[in-house]
Amino acid sequence: MFATSTLRKAVLLSLYGSAALAMLAPETHAQTTDGEIQTVNVVGSRRAVSSATDTTVPVDVIPMNKAAESGGNFDLAQTLTNISPSFNSTRQTGADGADLIDSAALRGLGSDQTLVLVNGKRRHTTALVNLFGARNRGNTGTDMNAIPMLAIKDVQVLRDGAAAQYGSDAIAGVMDIGLKKSLGCEAVAGYSQYSVGDGKNYLASAYCGVRLGEKGVIGITGEYLDRGRSNRAEPGNPRIIGDTKAENQTLYVNGELPTPAGKLYFTAGAQSRDASSAAWARGGVGTDDIPSRNSAAMYPNGFVPFINGKIDDQYATIGHRGLIGEWNADFSQTYGYNKMMYDISHTLNASIANADLLAGGKGISPDNFKAGGFSFQQLTTNVDFTRFYDTVMSGLNVAFGAEYRSETYKIFAGEPGSYSDADGVGFGGNAGSQGFPGFRPSDQTNAKRHSSAGYVDLELDLNPIVKTQAAVRYENYSDFGSTVTGKLAGSVRAADTVLLRGSASTGFRAPSLQQKYFSSTFTDFVAGVPTDVVLAPNGGPVANLAGIPKLKEEKSTSFTLGTTWTPSNNASVTADLYQIKIKDRIVLSGRFDSTNYPDLAAKLATLGVGQAQFFVNSVDTKTSGLDLTASHKTNFGPNKMTTYLAANFSKTEVTGIHAPASLKGYEDVLLSERERLFIEQGGPRSKFTLGFDYVAGALESDLKVIHYGPQTLGTFDGTAAGVPNAHYESKTSADLAFTYTINKNTKFTFGGTNIFNVKPTPQDPNETDNGFKYDSVQFGLNGASYFGRLWVKF
Repeated sequence: MFATSTLRKAVLLSLYGSAALAMLAPETHAQTTDGEIQTVNVVGSRRAVSSATDTTVPVDVIPMNKAAESGGNFDLAQTLTNISPSFNSTRQTGADGADLIDSAALRGLGSDQTLVLVNGKRRHTTALVNLFGARNRGNTGTDMNAIPMLAIKDVQVLRDGAAAQYGSDAIAGVMDIGLKKSLGCEAVAGYSQYSVGDGKNYLASAYCGVRLGEKGVIGITGEYLDRGRSNRAEPGNPRIIGDTKAENQTLYVNGELPTPAGKLYFTAGAQSRDASSAAWARGGVGTDDIPSRNSAAMYPNGFVPFINGKIDDQYATIGHRGLIGEWNADFSQTYGYNKMMYDISHTLNASIANADLLAGGKGISPDNFKAGGFSFQQLTTNVDFTRFYDTVMSGLNVAFGAEYRSETYKIFAGEPGSYSDADGVGFGGNAGSQGFPGFRPSDQTNAKRHSSAGYVDLELDLNPIVKTQAAVRYENYSDFGSTVTGKLAGSVRAADTVLLRGSASTGFRAPSLQQKYFSSTFTDFVAGVPTDVVLAPNGGPVANLAGIPKLKEEKSTSFTLGTTWTPSNNASVTADLYQIKIKDRIVLSGRFDSTNYPDLAAKLATLGVGQAQFFVNSVDTKTSGLDLTASHKTNFGPNKMTTYLAANFSKTEVTGIHAPASLKGYEDVLLSERERLFIEQGGPRSKFTLGFDYVAGALESDLKVIHYGPQTLGTFDGTAAGVPNAHYESKTSADLAFTYTINKNTKFTFGGTNIFNVKPTPQDPNETDNGFKYDSVQFGLNGASYFGRLWVKF
């Protein structure tokens, strides 16, 4: 954070608008004279009187009103990618379910190693576990795009390990999405498309905040977003490479109501998303090729199957804050639910077509299948108490509390035609719906667990110059046991213009139910014999036969050391070094079969399994990096110019591979070079944003230059076979927007993102993850986009 609130205020106002003032309120007492509780909440601190400045650890407060009113991106994940250098979200293509939900992460770590809160309460993850794509393989994550931007007041990003304060998943940091409950109404209409004319986006969003009684308020946001499909495949290439088609309908409610004992608060939201991703193309056939993966009677020239997902996301919190004696008490109940069901269209089950042909028919199969899906539900109960003692040294804040969480993960089977092998002839890959074979009845899952936790969090100001913080947390999970984590942090005001700060913490991430119980089975033929290819659930018969141990928590240690320097009221610099070590990181193994582990394959064959892969705690990593910000504000007569730089430099290394006893000697299968590089360089190792915001009367110009560092990803054949890795050179993009304020209630914005149409470095399509000359890396592969927005307040 910036050390001088005056400059911080000026920068945020210029970049994001007047909503930034809400985060810069001076420190206030926990209770006013009329008994109403007043708090300024900053993620990473439970101090009821904490402000957003002078924090002991790095916290970014990103007001969202400017992005929602005039930004060039229409969803939260892409918006934050272009603002926060430590945050990355890249749209995938050719990655099955990962195409339908944009995963997001901090500091180059996995998407499930960042905890996401809404109004300070834990938000649920998706039911999806990413299996393919260049980012977050084997990870679950939070769907940032399930919340409409117009509903959001600000996003606070805690760039520090915080498991001791918030529990599992906070290894890389914490993101707290604060929702609006301001009075008044506003609406936004937006349109964008890529420069080649596809990927058309239509946005209609409205927010209205009204009084409930004398002091209560309720804010309601409704949004409709239609994102069109894009395609960057070359002429003659039957594939579709680009953005998925998605239609989102979202409703969010957020508010509070005074009670005789304090304040009742509530949040509820739901989104329905219909998304469609293009799978790999299937080639045309001749009559003698019908028993393969196609049918001449249906698609003689080949076809592209579509993986359609119906995604339902629900979130709700209800709670009460009030005083019990001298303590601020907060009781809350949070509900989260995410469900994804697959519908595969423009496809066929080639084994059904072949069976029809053998029976004297034309070789016809249904062209649409319900392929099943999965759901994840989370219920979280929190009890929190805080009290500030202003007579202990320069102030002591004591916080303690407890949490109980229950989770349920389900897998639903598809219709028989989506997975069946109807002909039994023995042609590999012709069973099930092409593009995405359905879940079988044997894959069905109804897994549950619960956890309980207790914590103590202390913040002590030794004097006006030195601040300290300490936290300890105990958690117990019904499926793997207990863990204890701790954190120490502090800051020193070394001079009026210099703040030094640092922290040390331990952390953990519990294995997700999705990782423990995901199960997928499809039929392939090995030497003419039908065998199952299985992603085996942990603790199941296949995993047990292979000697795969029960999944346990990932453990981390985290260190930060930083400073803020404010040489004048118009300039500020912050720098924070960090190191995060993770032990027993969970990875998705490679496939074990007779070609790479004959002895294990012989055992698996007794269960009819030809190939198997597993989730396993087997990798240690170290991530080191630097976060840097700098800003400057100046006036040119009545006009204002704000310049800012925000940069992240990070490096993740796999420092150890610890195979279970049954897989010793087969570490190269457990974690291949290709999979190792996905962990180490799935995101760019450096990224910075250089921004210039110029206001001249009613016209505001906003230029962002966004630089993405290099990435190196593995190839299918690998360097051991003499094939060089896929190296992506550094690339620099630019976004430009002009906003004209028609009057105080109306603004029109037009501009473009990636205006110079920059693309990633071309590669050999036979060696990339998605089979195209560009993987979904850095800023994506779609190129330039242009947009217009109209914002109206009423």
